[in-house]
Amino acid sequence: MTERPEDDLTFRHGLPVHEEPVDPEHPDQHRVHVGTDTVEAAVRRQLSTALGGKRGMAEAALPTIAFTATFVTTKEVGLAVAVSVGLALVLLAVRLVQRSSVQFVLNALFGIGVGVFFVWLGGRNGGDESHKALAYFLPGLLYNAGYAVVIVLSILLRFPVVGAMVGAMAEDPVAWRRDPQVLRLCSQLTWPLAAPCVLRVVAQGPVYLAGRSADDADAYVAALGVLKVVMGWPLQLAALGFMVWLLSRDRTPATAVTT
Repeated sequence: MTERPEDDLTFRHGLPVHEEPVDPEHPDQHRVHVGTDTVEAAVRRQLSTALGGKRGMAEAALPTIAFTATFVTTKEVGLAVAVSVGLALVLLAVRLVQRSSVQFVLNALFGIGVGVFFVWLGGRNGGDESHKALAYFLPGLLYNAGYAVVIVLSILLRFPVVGAMVGAMAEDPVAWRRDPQVLRLCSQLTWPLAAPCVLRVVAQGPVYLAGRSADDADAYVAALGVLKVVMGWPLQLAALGFMVWLLSRDRTPATAVTT
């Protein structure tokens, strides 16, 4: 076993990959090897673009804070929805004027739209104002439950989400699965993605169910609003921080090849 020479290291899509020696008998079969250093680079780049900085986190949280605070103080779910949507539209307008990315504002608007649809369904089913407000938080619970199931299944099926992300940036989208070291690293990095979703469902699910069975769900709406904000970006940051720590602890050189 010999180490790959550093000269074999090149970059594709901004990521380090290893050019395999070309077989003289098959000169058109050019292979690119994805190593653990490729995984580390891909994950670090993904983390840096996913967070959106303090402003992106604020844009994701403010509409929920506005909805919860307005409903708790006025008991008017229609007004709470209007304030939440209005605030998101103001944030969107500021982004457009500044010609900066609108990704996080659009994400917030989409979430609000789905929540409003569930509020409407709650009203059709005869719910009062507090139960309609409670329905606003149901899509988030369903999303987190579904996301957690998909992530865990990807690990159990030995096709972890982080590996799929890395494969999408390489010429061979499944090359990483043939390297046990890379597969193990991708699986370890995928578990922290599922943890926040599971914790949200475990913490918020019982509150939502208790509110559904209560005559007055106002207190449960307030509790869900607080939990959604507290367990939103702070929990996501903790999980991503753990991924960065895992990368730092397990940083390894490129996989060796047999000669």
